[in-house]
Amino acid sequence: MTKGEISKFFVKYLPIMKTGRKKRVPMWRIVKAILYKLKTGTQWSHLPMRELFGSITYSWQSVFYHFNKWSQCGIWDKCYDELIKENRRKLDLSVVNLDGSHTPAKRGREQVGYQGRKKSKTTNMLILTDRQGVPIGYTPPISGQHHDAFDLVNFCNKIFDKMEQNKLRCSGLFLNADAGFDVQKFRELCDEREISHNIDINKRNKKQEDQTEGYLFDNELYKKRFSVEQLNAWVDGFKTLRIRYETKACNWMSFHCLAFSIIFLRKFNSINI
Repeated sequence: MTKGEISKFFVKYLPIMKTGRKKRVPMWRIVKAILYKLKTGTQWSHLPMRELFGSITYSWQSVFYHFNKWSQCGIWDKCYDELIKENRRKLDLSVVNLDGSHTPAKRGREQVGYQGRKKSKTTNMLILTDRQGVPIGYTPPISGQHHDAFDLVNFCNKIFDKMEQNKLRCSGLFLNADAGFDVQKFRELCDEREISHNIDINKRNKKQEDQTEGYLFDNELYKKRFSVEQLNAWVDGFKTLRIRYETKACNWMSFHCLAFSIIFLRKFNSINI
């Protein structure tokens, strides 16, 4: 990304530090270093500082300090929210797709748990995409030992509330989800929100099968769900997100918000890093 693009889409949302002194390092260069880390997956200590900062003397510790501080302030989430608000008419909400995404975690600490199906420690996140695979809502990090339906109503309520805040209307949406989300309370939540739900029936849950009697499932429309799988492939293009090494959940979340922003800009503004 160019200096102008980074300044337009990211720097303008960064908090201004009133120190009374002129900044020695332009903010856009620090953001560019963070984006380099996101894309390549390199360790913070291996950032090519001379390539990124030229003749300016700057340390990788300072880059990490700013990233960590901005993550704790929720800056990267705000950047993506503003992208959604300003470009919401470009989204295709004829179909939305919900899925979970487990990331292997090599370090412990916040929101990391053993996932039996993956046979490893993971961190999970629920993501809602439009028909084009663009993320329009997501949950905070969820410890990997929980299945996708864990606290589903609470998490999806937060997704829908955030969408409304970003001026995306939930009423009238058509939502696809796999059998892992075949939960009666979630279906009731969709009904309350006036969201049409096309959720695959979980045939292993006999009790749930009785409750879902009368609900329709359209297999042809369900095939539109491939867009959320496409998003997972795009996210894997950012090497930092293939395996979680970040110990803080907010930092891992922030890298996802940055990746979602780049995916959005690639799709609608022909911008790349």
